[in-house]
Amino acid sequence: MLTLSIRVREMIMADGAFGLTKELERETAGVWAKVKDHVTPLEWPEQARLISEINRLKRERDAVILAHNYMTPEIFHGVGDYVGDSLGLAKEAARSDAKVIVQAGVHFMAETSKILSPEKTVLIPDLRAGCSLASSITGADVRLIKQRYPGLPVVTYVNTTADVKAETDICCTSANAVQVVEWAAKEWGVDRVILIPDEYLARNVAAQTTVGIIAWKGRCEVHERFTVDDIAEMRAAYPGAEILAHPECPEDVLAAADFAGSTAAMTDYVETRRPKQVVLITECSMASNVAGDVPGVQFIGPCNLCPHMKRITLQNIHDCLLHMQFEVTVPAAMIERGRLAVQRMIDLPPPAVPARYDLVKARHHVDVELI
Repeated sequence: MLTLSIRVREMIMADGAFGLTKELERETAGVWAKVKDHVTPLEWPEQARLISEINRLKRERDAVILAHNYMTPEIFHGVGDYVGDSLGLAKEAARSDAKVIVQAGVHFMAETSKILSPEKTVLIPDLRAGCSLASSITGADVRLIKQRYPGLPVVTYVNTTADVKAETDICCTSANAVQVVEWAAKEWGVDRVILIPDEYLARNVAAQTTVGIIAWKGRCEVHERFTVDDIAEMRAAYPGAEILAHPECPEDVLAAADFAGSTAAMTDYVETRRPKQVVLITECSMASNVAGDVPGVQFIGPCNLCPHMKRITLQNIHDCLLHMQFEVTVPAAMIERGRLAVQRMIDLPPPAVPARYDLVKARHHVDVELI
């Protein structure tokens, strides 16, 4: 049972809307407006009190909370100081003057924040918040890959652990993977690039470039479960809906969608086009979070939950700040080497628009070499 402060217990005694004090009702009204379609009135009083207490603790601890797109809406809209994809969050944390970073996401994201902000204290609310994709490969694996393919650059997705980044030449995101692959091939003077660890991202990138791709059989357990049958069922039930897919999904899913791109690209698509109905083929909470900013757009399933992301809750964020637990550390030598790979990517000119993975109009069909 969470032990609330005296201030919050006093609020509980008052009887405003939802049983909240007028003060707390006013404080959280903006959040409630964005989450009311995803949080029940029965849940809201406790969540509102926790949001207030967490925001107070942030001020006391000189802390910021990085809330990933896959956090639940009450976290994303209620306590996130910076929201977005994993790399964007780490970059914002590095620019922040705060001394403490709380990663409302998974462990590799906290490590990336530590790589970019080694002087700051980085906390994660639950040490068990892992990632199937990040755990699919190790630094030792990358060293063996480099021995097998000497002279080829290693491009690594940011969804990886610090020890993998330390063995990497340059990192990428789903938004700039094609750009980074083409830059690496040109910089190293080669026609093939190693792109790890997401097999489906690698295959989808391969269809957008003439650079040869060597890939690893890592997969996101959320995105790999989507199928073309899911899309067919959605089209039959909602013929007017626009379907957007993430490039960690299989190639045939992207080809069947109306649009395929990174989380940033999907968000930009919805905010710009404002379709009447939309299906996001990605983690469930992203649709809930985008919906809070685009009233009038109807979001339709299917979606899959990430069990690792869902380990992060308002309660353990509160406990994390209250007790200053659980700190994420990375060895200094690993930070130095990993930062080089991340910084190389950051230093590239950003894409004019987040990358679109158009598999209908792909340059060609190409098989990747799977390690």
